[in-house]
Amino acid sequence: MAQLTLIIGNKNYSSWSLRAWLLLKHAGVEFEEIVIQLDTPATHDEIDGYGPSGRVPILRHGELTLWDSLAICEYVAELTGKGWPQPREARAVARSVSAEMHSGFANLRTLWPMNARARNRRTAMTPALESDIERIDEIWNDIRQRFGSGGPWLFGSEYTVADAMYAPVVLRFNTYGARISQTARWYMASVLEDAALQAYARQALIAQQDAQFRGTPVNHPTKLRLTCPASAHRSARCAISWDPG
Repeated sequence: MAQLTLIIGNKNYSSWSLRAWLLLKHAGVEFEEIVIQLDTPATHDEIDGYGPSGRVPILRHGELTLWDSLAICEYVAELTGKGWPQPREARAVARSVSAEMHSGFANLRTLWPMNARARNRRTAMTPALESDIERIDEIWNDIRQRFGSGGPWLFGSEYTVADAMYAPVVLRFNTYGARISQTARWYMASVLEDAALQAYARQALIAQQDAQFRGTPVNHPTKLRLTCPASAHRSARCAISWDPG
């Protein structure tokens, strides 16, 4: 197989980069990684040197150049046979909720931008933001109930494109303290304990651009931990912490 190269943005902030990166890792694909710092005078020219869209992520496979997270995930699934559930109904639903994440939840994206290593941030809740949170909670509950009994992921034992698409949402909920159902909290725990996500989070911690330009303190814990209460009440919050390495 020709060498794959994934061009991504700053790991602490680039949610779309995270999606493609996670699926490649879970599919067992070896790839070279190129990280472009975002929001610098050179960013636009650097991205244009790899792909035509002006955005990350970008995947290069030999002479082929692909862009857009969902398109990259589809290609990885075709390449490896991994990424979508095997049963037709589950696969169709997985594509639907992945597309919904790809095209929707604008209020969540705007009001709760991804910051992988920040925690205990609070913002004013708006009806539009609350609606996005409730819809995501509904998606996770519905899929886990219908398809997820065989394992920790949305569709059971196999990690799918849908899990990759919603992983940045888990980090957002982690950062801003979303009030969600028990089922959603336990799904969050599975995502935060994922070895691939843990590796990504450790790398986000040491991105010095964050401290210089964005003001997020650099610290040294290396493992996310989520402790959830037994209560199923939506207002109950999980305790989020970092464990030292």
